[in-house]
Amino acid sequence: MAIDAIESKLRPPALPITPYPAKMITLADGEVMVVREAKREEVGVLLGTVYPLIGVPADYYDIVATRMYEELLGWYRYRTANEFVLVGAINGVIAGIVTSRSVSPKLGMSLHTLTIKRGLRVGAQLFAAKMEDHIEFQGADEVWIVAESPNGWRRWMIEYELEDRSNLYPEVRHELGGVPTFALTRKLWDAVKSSKCTGVRPVPPAVLATAAKLKMPNEYPQIPGFKR
Repeated sequence: MAIDAIESKLRPPALPITPYPAKMITLADGEVMVVREAKREEVGVLLGTVYPLIGVPADYYDIVATRMYEELLGWYRYRTANEFVLVGAINGVIAGIVTSRSVSPKLGMSLHTLTIKRGLRVGAQLFAAKMEDHIEFQGADEVWIVAESPNGWRRWMIEYELEDRSNLYPEVRHELGGVPTFALTRKLWDAVKSSKCTGVRPVPPAVLATAAKLKMPNEYPQIPGFKR
């Protein structure tokens, strides 16, 4: 699509982003989740999935959903530099979404992890996929991470034993704001990836095809009685 001179100046410089190869993960209930990169033309179904959770204060879904909604728009409209979006889908239905971006070839900035289907560690699997993307495919040496909920703190800071960089504030400061900044280094990733990062590649064509067309969930455990 042709863009005019002003629009070209509004768009941030772009680093080369290595495509993330899709994988499949068998969840605890036996369902298969395909994890793959989302495409810009799929932003409508992603926004439609996130939007209902903006009004859910429990477990801080409201702030995570609101911020992810903005990140998806920034990605779609080329207003966020070097952002990538991964999605987990079960039979095409979105089970979770993660957003992130490359600050430089060696530094990743983890943005948000949003779980729709709860109780199966979907969010944990997608967070691990995001770290895999940063370190294994984008070549980062470390990723800066913050948590905005107690669940996030337990899942990332404690389970990964992340390096606490909060004593270096404000020189080291995650771009999401004043929340304490932690880091996943390549050394830490190498120590945990065998237990945290699962999945099978390549994905058989028939399985990959189930995630070709993403669908918004019709049910949210976070919103009893929800009807789309």
